[in-house]
Amino acid sequence: MENIIKNRKPLVSIIILNWNGIKFLSDCFSAIEKQTYPNLETIFVDNGSTDDSVFFIKKNFPKVIILENEINLGFAQGNNEGILKANGKYVFLLNNDTKMNEKCIENLLEVAERDNTIGMFAPKILSIKNEKLIDSIGLNIYPDGLARGAFRNNIDNGQYNNNKDIFFPSGCAALYRKEMLDEIGLLDKIFFAYCEDTDLGIRARLSGWEAQSVPSAIVYHWYSGTTGAYSETKAFLVERNHFFVAIKNFPIRLLVLLPFYTIKRYLYTIYGIIAKKGPAFKFQSSRLKLAKVLIKAYISLFQHLPHLIEQRKIIQKQKKISTKAFLKLIKKYRIKLSQITLLD
Repeated sequence: MENIIKNRKPLVSIIILNWNGIKFLSDCFSAIEKQTYPNLETIFVDNGSTDDSVFFIKKNFPKVIILENEINLGFAQGNNEGILKANGKYVFLLNNDTKMNEKCIENLLEVAERDNTIGMFAPKILSIKNEKLIDSIGLNIYPDGLARGAFRNNIDNGQYNNNKDIFFPSGCAALYRKEMLDEIGLLDKIFFAYCEDTDLGIRARLSGWEAQSVPSAIVYHWYSGTTGAYSETKAFLVERNHFFVAIKNFPIRLLVLLPFYTIKRYLYTIYGIIAKKGPAFKFQSSRLKLAKVLIKAYISLFQHLPHLIEQRKIIQKQKKISTKAFLKLIKKYRIKLSQITLLD
């Protein structure tokens, strides 16, 4: 009887990417084992860890499919390896520094199976340190391509508990329809890490796919548990990659304004440093090193321009919504600049 019920439910492939995250794995995989949804496969992609993560999974979770990369391929390509191995109708990308409530997958699938025009689904992501604090309910965007969790650091009093449209989900915990990924392509490996979920989400919206939050599906998250919230590596990748997003996906009329939006963001960032607010103030290295990180990001951006332009041509050719419709999405899901620069 159990097998009959299982076979009637679409298969969901859960993909957990890991790099030296052994301290998170017990909570993450124990929560997967407790899921009420019956038809799951779990794929563990290890990016060249040196902390016995693979041995830990083999010993404690023997049913998990394991893919071992010799080196750290980054978030984008590492997850792509898992997606290519996945057999499910749906792919659920899940950070290793998370744990789900027991009905997370069940509640996501209940919504996903209602409407096949929706390609992306976002659980409610809460802080694992304070389970009443929202990490994100989907992502919102600033017009230079930088995204941030919607309602981040708001107290969760159930005010966002109605399923609703979002721009796109955070790659921390996101359910994707495999049919959509087959159509638009996977994560772009040149991002390595950060903003690749923004790029994927925007490409999906340009292709006409919708996105929805499912707040009854809950994921608890250690924010930046692997790379650190204010590291040089994260600062470099975020500052470079949001330009990748814009150049690949934004209409010309928005690209023309890109320098204005970015300069305005820098001014707010400088104010944040002076006022002792926001991520730049809490940057773990010196201000001189921060400036060097920005220069390095711009150099890398120009080195990747040929690839970005080629990808842009493909995306613009394949898009199914008008520029006007896309600009409406940017306006609807635009995040305040102060939220990016002055809040953690």
